[in-house]
Order: sequence, then structure tokens, then C-alpha cells
Amino acid sequence: MIVNFLTYLRERPGLLKWSFVAYLVFAIGFDFFADRSHAHFWGDHLVGFWAVFALVGCLAMIVFCKGLSHVWLERDKDHYDK
Repeated sequence: MIVNFLTYLRERPGLLKWSFVAYLVFAIGFDFFADRSHAHFWGDHLVGFWAVFALVGCLAMIVFCKGLSHVWLERDKDHYDK
């Protein structure tokens, strides 16, 4: 059942992308109703700060880990022919 669902999502990447965008918009919209009177951090005063912070953090981790994998894990094309 889960395999069918994942296959369905792989065949429709636009649906998955727009569902993530809709969730991000929902998170930022929900943040308008948050209580900001007792903020402990300067980012708590900004609407949508934590949603954008999470998005940027995830994208930065993806770029960093992909770069690290190219440097550390990637082998030459003829590595196994040697």
C-alpha cells in the first residue's frame, strides 16, 4: 500500500511540491495567531520566522551534505577498473 502511494507521488512531482508549498503557507498563516507578548528570542517577534528558518536550514543541510558526499564519498569513474 505504501509502495503504491510512493509510486503515485513519484509520478506526480508537481503535486508533492505544491503540497509542501501549501504546508509552508499554512505554517506562516498559522503564525499570525501566535502570542508574541512573551518572546524569548528576537526571531519570535517576526511572523513566519521559524517556518522560513526551517526551510532555509533544510536547504542548507541538503546543499552541505551533497557537497560533502561529492568530496568524501564519490570515487573516480575508473576507480573499479584499476
